Amino acid sequence: MNRHHYCVIMAGGIGSRFWPLSKTKKPKQFLDILGTGRTLIQQTFDRLTRVFLPENIYIVTNEDYKDLVIAQLPAIRPEQLLLEPLRRNTAPCIAYANQKIAFRDPGALILVAPSDHLILKEGEFLEVVKKGLAFVSENDHILTLGIQPDRPETGYGYIQVNGDKTQIELNKSFRKVKTFTEKPDIKMAEIFINSGDFFWNSGMFFWSLKTINRAFDIYLPEITRLFKEGAKYYNTPQEAEFIGKVYPNCRNISIDYGIMEKTDNVYVLCSDFGWSDLGTWGSLYDMMTKNEDQSTVTGKHVYTYNTRNCIINLPENKLAVIQGLDGYIVVESDNILLICRREDEQKIKNFVNDVKIEEGESFV
Repeated sequence: MNRHHYCVIMAGGIGSRFWPLSKTKKPKQFLDILGTGRTLIQQTFDRLTRVFLPENIYIVTNEDYKDLVIAQLPAIRPEQLLLEPLRRNTAPCIAYANQKIAFRDPGALILVAPSDHLILKEGEFLEVVKKGLAFVSENDHILTLGIQPDRPETGYGYIQVNGDKTQIELNKSFRKVKTFTEKPDIKMAEIFINSGDFFWNSGMFFWSLKTINRAFDIYLPEITRLFKEGAKYYNTPQEAEFIGKVYPNCRNISIDYGIMEKTDNVYVLCSDFGWSDLGTWGSLYDMMTKNEDQSTVTGKHVYTYNTRNCIINLPENKLAVIQGLDGYIVVESDNILLICRREDEQKIKNFVNDVKIEEGESFV
């Protein structure tokens, strides 16, 4: 393993679209959603230690999740754990990680990856990671991973590539990014799929420290300036106090909006390694084994009658009889019950906001 290769795992999200299983106090990255015996963040860490030195992996998360990270990833040392006092989206957390890594290794090559994604073909993924690191070591470019779509998905962002779409060889083709597009409606998603030159945005990025810092200096100078001011505090007892003062002054902005959509220096590696962002109950449904009625059922005491195309997730100590449902999400967790049509799962965030306003923080 190359000592100049680093990975930043982003683990600060609250996973509200997986409510009520995922809640603010323990979001989905800290849950064993797939029933494998390992949580999503543990699976991510296990996977990446096959190509990165464990001491070169940084975890960025909210300070509320410090104990969860320490409990689930005991190999992480305190200086590898970057704690955010409040949520300011992905650009500030990446700027923070950049400065921490620069303190150790100005020649670093970095992969930034979410903590809660599913990757079914790990061998292919690890080969793609090696290709990505090699690419940014040889080119002054930012690289993202685009995923070959297999359906008109409205829950993902899309990347349009330049060049001849008939010449794209998955896991090998590097193309210049033409456009980034946010989550489309179903008609636009179908147009994207039929065009052949759109890929799902995986949210994974590669860059050299030099390249990404230059991009921050150009497009988000006020953010990088804030974190550079604390150079003398990193890896000292004063770091937490400094970060506590800096974060409230950071713009709430994603790396996609802040840099990716502005620079003309972004390339995409067109990929297929069995990826899902597991961002919704529907994406979990796509990955799980179905019964003869095309439903996924989690729970020891669930009885279904004339029920099909459903996602059912109940605690092992609860008994449920479900009759006559077609295309529903049925989830119970901590005495919270959600029953929602699968086609309306994008509304779950709205439901969570309503519950928060009417019932208080304890339910979300």
